[in-house]
Amino acid sequence: QVQLVESGGGLVQAGGSLRLSCAASGRAFSRHAMGWFRQAPGKEREFVAAINWNGGSTYYADSVKGRFTISRDNAKNTVFLQMNTLKPEDTAVYYCAADRTPLRAANSRGDYDYWGQGTQVTVSS
Repeated sequence: QVQLVESGGGLVQAGGSLRLSCAASGRAFSRHAMGWFRQAPGKEREFVAAINWNGGSTYYADSVKGRFTISRDNAKNTVFLQMNTLKPEDTAVYYCAADRTPLRAANSRGDYDYWGQGTQVTVSS
C-alpha cells in the first residue's frame, strides 16, 4: 500500500505559478513511477505529467508542455509539479498517483494503483 497526500494548491491569477507537492508513505517510494492528473468540473480526469522512478524519464500532456515540470526527491518520498504561466483552463482538482511499476512514465489512468485525495487549483482571469 502507498498513501499519497497532495498539498500546495490554491488561488492564483493567470500568468502566475504554483508548486504542488505529493508526500508518499508506505511501500518504498522508489518502487513507483509517479504521475499527476487533474479533473475539472464536469470533465473526466486527465493526464498531466509523469516521471519514472529515478527522474530519468518524464512525459507531459501537450496542454502543459513547456509550462509544467514534474520532479521527485526519493530521499524525501515526494513528487512535485511546478506549474508556471498558469491559465484559467488549468483550473481543476489535481491528483497525485503512484504507478504499480517503477520504470515507465505512463499517461493512462489504468496504470496507476494508488491515488491521493486531490488539491484544488483555481486560476483566475
